[in-house]
Amino acid sequence: MMAEMTVERPVDAATTAAGDGRRTTDEALRCEGLSVAYGEKQALAPCDMTFAPSTVTALIGPSGCGKSTFLRCLNLMNREIANCHVGGHIWFHGQDALAPGCDVYDLRRCIGMVFQQPNPFPLSIYDNVAYGPRRHRRLSRAQLDEIVERSLRRVGLFDEVKDELKKSGLALSGGQQQRLCIARTLAVDPEVLLMDEPTSALDPISTKMVEGLMRDLARDHTVIVVTHNMQQAERVSNRTAFFYLGELVEVGPTKELFSHPRERRTQDYLSGRFS
Repeated sequence: MMAEMTVERPVDAATTAAGDGRRTTDEALRCEGLSVAYGEKQALAPCDMTFAPSTVTALIGPSGCGKSTFLRCLNLMNREIANCHVGGHIWFHGQDALAPGCDVYDLRRCIGMVFQQPNPFPLSIYDNVAYGPRRHRRLSRAQLDEIVERSLRRVGLFDEVKDELKKSGLALSGGQQQRLCIARTLAVDPEVLLMDEPTSALDPISTKMVEGLMRDLARDHTVIVVTHNMQQAERVSNRTAFFYLGELVEVGPTKELFSHPRERRTQDYLSGRFS
């Protein structure tokens, strides 16, 4: 009989020892042995990572390295991709999101997503933000008004659009559209906010605003952001994870990883020595 293969994989130093899904006070979300395959092609090797409350974690690495694939696992978006198999565990509030019977709709309310390209709905600014709360709860107009204003204020957009709330969200500038999409996500009060290169399509001024917003949001949310911009990762994140060729190579406090990376591949990437 062939002996069972033991796979060595990098373990986040913040990962707890509990393997039964029990949530500790220093974690908002925990992955164990998370892996992804498209058919027979392995896209993400098994990896472990823990995300603490009120932090920003940056996922960095070259294109095609697995960081966006990893991010999409966290709110089960890979389920929408044909022939995609996700293995391992994603522990959230003591429940495994990958277990049969998980309420995907409810999970995505708690773990929101902001995409690379701004994607407002073809609705008014007001209705973009009110869309989620209307689907989840029965609310009065006054309650909806309060949620819309609060959400738009959190992203610094309310004063810019308060007299134009009936205007189409598609008529806003690119930077305003991205902040509108963040406000739409915040309106349902998620605990975790996933951001897939949220500033790559924005001008420098809008990028600076969204970066400041990420830091502000981390006071009340767990923020996980994919970025190709290493300077951005240094500016906004508490922790950084480096992915390469579908493998989580190294993860740790951002200042420590950038100044004293443990792995040679991390050193080469950060210094630009990758071909």
